[in-house]
Amino acid sequence: MTKAELIASIGKEAKISKASAEKTLNAFTNAVTKALKKGDKLTLTGFGTFSVTKRRARTGRNPQTGKEIKIPATRVAKFKAGTFLKHKLRPGEGDYPGPRFSVRRK
Repeated sequence: MTKAELIASIGKEAKISKASAEKTLNAFTNAVTKALKKGDKLTLTGFGTFSVTKRRARTGRNPQTGKEIKIPATRVAKFKAGTFLKHKLRPGEGDYPGPRFSVRRK
């Protein structure tokens, strides 16, 4: 699904214009980005959790030359699916209560 398709889907589901759906999606992605940048964990209970993990520095290899290179340490975004999402993806599963929104600060 592309961003345009997601915006159209949000607009149809929420019965709002595509422009409003786009503003909503952009606000959500900005909120998630800001929370992760601060090191916070963002939880949509039942749906999933966005968090940041650290990757340590390591040695890699250039696939073209075979020469060793140093890969620096970095922070990466991580998403862990919640129970609601997992149940919805299983075939033949019944209804499950929907997600709620919360932010946990360190």
